Amino acid sequence: MSGATTAILIPAREWQQRVARHRARAEEWTAPARRRRAHHQPHPVEDFLFSYYPFSFAKLEEWHPEAGCALERPPSYGMPACWTKSPYRHDESAGTVFTDPHLLEAKELARLRWIREMLAATRDRAPNFACHGLHEWAMVYRGTDVRHATTTTLRLPQQEIDALVESRPIRCSHFDAFRFFHAEALPLNRLQPTLLERQDFEQPACVHANMDLYKWAFKAMPWVGSDLLMDCFELAMELRDLDMRASPYDLTAYGLEPVKIETPEGRREYEKEQTRLADKARPLRERLIEILNRVLP
Repeated sequence: MSGATTAILIPAREWQQRVARHRARAEEWTAPARRRRAHHQPHPVEDFLFSYYPFSFAKLEEWHPEAGCALERPPSYGMPACWTKSPYRHDESAGTVFTDPHLLEAKELARLRWIREMLAATRDRAPNFACHGLHEWAMVYRGTDVRHATTTTLRLPQQEIDALVESRPIRCSHFDAFRFFHAEALPLNRLQPTLLERQDFEQPACVHANMDLYKWAFKAMPWVGSDLLMDCFELAMELRDLDMRASPYDLTAYGLEPVKIETPEGRREYEKEQTRLADKARPLRERLIEILNRVLP
C-alpha cells in the first residue's frame, strides 16, 4: 500500500460504529476480569489470557482497522488517541488517517517477518491430534508445584496423576507448555522443544499454538486489525476452556465438567474438540499470514 489513495476508505459514521461495537465485544471479557481483579477473585480459566499474555484490558478494547484501510476524519469528531502516532499517517488534503508500512523501522519489520514465518511453519507442519492435553498433567507431576492450587483443587489423587503421566506417551510440541513441566517429567516428553527452535516443532493441532494466534495477532497490531484480534482472542478462550477441562484440576465449582483423558472415552472427546478448534484456527492463521504478506515488503 503506497498511501491513502490506494486504501479502502471507511466513512466516519461506519468506523465510529465499529469502534463502539468492538469496545462492547471486548468488554464482555474485560469488564468481568476487571471486577475479579478489583475483588481479588482470580478465575483459573478465564483470567489466563489476561495474566499469561502481557496485554492490557485497554489495548484489547481499542479498535484499529486492518492494513489497507483509510479512515475518514470528520471535523466534528475527535480521533482516538491511539491513531495519533506512528505507524498512522494523516493525509490533511484528503482528510484521512491510515497505517503506513513505510513508517516501519527495521526492528519492527524483523519482528513481523518472524511472526509470519512462525505462522507459516506451524501451518505447514503435519497436525498431531493424539497429545490429549497431557502437558497439564506433566506440570503437576509429583505434586510439588501445582500452579492453580490457590483457586482450585485436583480431581484425582496425586498417585493416579503420576501413574497416568508415566503410562501415556507425551508428545508436547509447544515450548511454552513444555518449559512448565515438572523437572522429572521433562525427559518423559518424546519431543524436546527449545525457545530458539520453536519454529521446528509447533504444529496446527496444538491447543497452545492455536491459543498463541491471539499473541501473534497482538504483536502484529495495529496491522492485523482489531476485528481479527478479537476473533483470535475468543478462540483462545475456547481453547483455554478445553485445556483446563482436560487437566487434572476440579473445575466443577466454575461450572466446567472435566474431559476425562484418563479414560478412552475422554481421549476421544478431547480429540473431537481439539479437531473442531483446530478447524476454527486454520482460517485465522491464514488471515494473519495474508495481512502480514500485504504489509511486509
